[in-house]
Amino acid sequence: MTEETPGFDEQPDVPSGATPEDAEPKTAPSVEEGAAQAGDAAAAAQIAGLTAQLDQVRTALGERTADVQRLQAEYQNYRRRVERDRIAVKEIAIANLLTELLPVLDDIGRARDHSELVGGFKSVAESLETVAAKMGLQQFGKEGEPFDPTIHEALMHSYAPDVTETTCVAILQPGYRFGERTIRPARVAVAEPQPGAQTVKGDETDGTQAADDKESGGPDEG
Repeated sequence: MTEETPGFDEQPDVPSGATPEDAEPKTAPSVEEGAAQAGDAAAAAQIAGLTAQLDQVRTALGERTADVQRLQAEYQNYRRRVERDRIAVKEIAIANLLTELLPVLDDIGRARDHSELVGGFKSVAESLETVAAKMGLQQFGKEGEPFDPTIHEALMHSYAPDVTETTCVAILQPGYRFGERTIRPARVAVAEPQPGAQTVKGDETDGTQAADDKESGGPDEG
């Protein structure tokens, strides 16, 4: 019988150069490790799905935000257009009302020129003129101002030696404007420079100077 050496356990053969760990038998992964790996894979898949959903939500939110901004801009443009139209309609209504009052204002002006604006009629007339001015009615047209066909209407024409350009020499009816709108042009009489006025004036001056020299015995000498 072979005697066994006490105190020594049998060791598996270990190849030369191998570590003791290599000599240990390899065991299959445990159930817990498999479950953990499966859980990690499921969590990763769930995160990927949530990330994709989040991207879709962000895209949809961006599109809805753009739609809201576009609608807001369209609404602001609509409000400005409505306000502009409202102001235009109001101005047209006021201009039409003031146009109907112009004959009355003309009568008041003629009465003032003839010193007939007295008593209670004067008070009423001045109140009406004040209200018209508050509504924005402005009178224009003065004698001596240059003729402007955009705001003047010439009813009479003549020549005058004392003007250097076409000039309003008489205001037959004053003009009226409301804001930038001309309700009625000023009806005027205009005068243009006399043809050859400068030449005639020069000739007359020369003749007068010559007559004076003749009467005084000629120009002074030395």
